[in-house]
Amino acid sequence: MNAPLTGIRVLDISTLFAGPLAATFLGDFGADVIKIEHPMKPDAARGHGPAKNGVNLWWKTLGRNKRTVTLNLGQPDGADLLLRLVADADVVIENFRPGTLERWGLGPERLLAANPKLVIARVTAFGQFGPYSARPGFGSLAEAMSGFAALTGEPDGPPTLPPFGLADGVAALATSYAIMVALRGVATSGAGQVIDMAIIEPILMLLGGQITAYDQLGAVQQRTGNRSVNNSPRNVYRSADGTWLAVSTSSQSIAERVLHLVGRPDLVAKPWFGSGHERAEHAVELDLAVSTWIAARPATVVLAAFEQAEAAIAPVYDVRGVIADPQYQALGTVQSVDDDELGPIKMQNVLFRLSETPGSIRWTGRAHGSNTDEVLAEVGVSVEQLEQLRERGII
Repeated sequence: MNAPLTGIRVLDISTLFAGPLAATFLGDFGADVIKIEHPMKPDAARGHGPAKNGVNLWWKTLGRNKRTVTLNLGQPDGADLLLRLVADADVVIENFRPGTLERWGLGPERLLAANPKLVIARVTAFGQFGPYSARPGFGSLAEAMSGFAALTGEPDGPPTLPPFGLADGVAALATSYAIMVALRGVATSGAGQVIDMAIIEPILMLLGGQITAYDQLGAVQQRTGNRSVNNSPRNVYRSADGTWLAVSTSSQSIAERVLHLVGRPDLVAKPWFGSGHERAEHAVELDLAVSTWIAARPATVVLAAFEQAEAAIAPVYDVRGVIADPQYQALGTVQSVDDDELGPIKMQNVLFRLSETPGSIRWTGRAHGSNTDEVLAEVGVSVEQLEQLRERGII
């Protein structure tokens, strides 16, 4: 069976995380993703995180299902070669600072002239216009500016940034969705278009109704640690054997089951218990009830009791727990994939399961420029021309 995006060609000329990860999501479901990097300056993501025997490990996931090509887009001949590739492409993903592609003669007007049906996804920290548009920026700035960091951490502690590319990942998901919407537009109207994705925006959408609450009530949400302003009990609690367990009671029925389970039906009878917001105002009392009960029992007993009571609980895992967990194993969330350099390696599977046209990991991230000759030959570049381009530093 063909994957659903078979026949879609994506030119990934972006670097680091948000743009490249969006391309990875498309490649996982069959798109022919061509990763284009500078001949002398590979994507900096190849140097992020741990390595084994000099081989970067994060790149094996970020670069999977992509053919890798080198091309100096800042040189006229390199720009011309990109335009030849664009003529047969469906999508270009880029994340240079606004004005960079235009300076190289590769702005949207030029790209759309080469292919009027092209979808161009421009992924930057602050968007293509506005007072900050020319600034350099990364996902950490989006996590700060969106309000995420202000909400994260203990009330008496500093704002806290996540230890991974959260805003980049959210922007990558949003970009892949935007590309699919735009491709649908091409199918219905026949016209390509430009996507302006500012990394500071998608994460803001995930933070809930804060803007409306401030607009209507003047409310500014504060840091609450692991508690929620919307319901309680909602926290992490330590079991007798030292295991941290997360409990959530977003629904009224779950909250009632938890308090009955821990032997405090008297709290369920309180007039304030019927509202999640009011329960949150009594979080100290509710946390004490739950934490005392959990602290007296080993994690296995707690988990079994919550499952029997149909109450929501989960252990707090590090990566070892994820790999060993039977639910993740049943879903196939972690896959072992053969790699040319490292042999079998484990990584996250594709994002979701489709019953008829599933995605797959066809290969892991490849070495810098490993498919240059193959891809350029597809647009008519001869062996002799490849040698000349390589001598001149174009590829």
